[in-house]
Amino acid sequence: MQFDPRSLATQLSRVKGLGSAKSGTKHFWHQRVSAVALVPLTILFVILLISLAGADYATAVKTLKNPFVAILMLCFVLAGVYHMRLGMQVIIEDYIHTEGTKLFVLMLNTFFAALMGLSAVYALLKISLGM
Repeated sequence: MQFDPRSLATQLSRVKGLGSAKSGTKHFWHQRVSAVALVPLTILFVILLISLAGADYATAVKTLKNPFVAILMLCFVLAGVYHMRLGMQVIIEDYIHTEGTKLFVLMLNTFFAALMGLSAVYALLKISLGM
């Protein structure tokens, strides 16, 4: 007799074709892909910070007006905020057990990530486009 993993699934999850964790694999891969994207972006960000150490405001603005630099910084911000949101989501789901509180904190996490991301994107666009 061969073991059938579907025998452990609930009727609803069998109909939907989902395992017991529902969307864990997708979340896992999004977190890993964003982490891999952040490796070169973080290295470039640190190099940029080192190159601007001791520079005046005008030099920093001139550097960020370069489209290549601005796009890389936007990618760094967006990947970083997304990765932060995913990581905090895992922590919240693991350590908050009351469903109402968990839902509220997960929403706060999403709103905070969106606020931080939009603020950083606005600042970068304002500097790079000279608004």
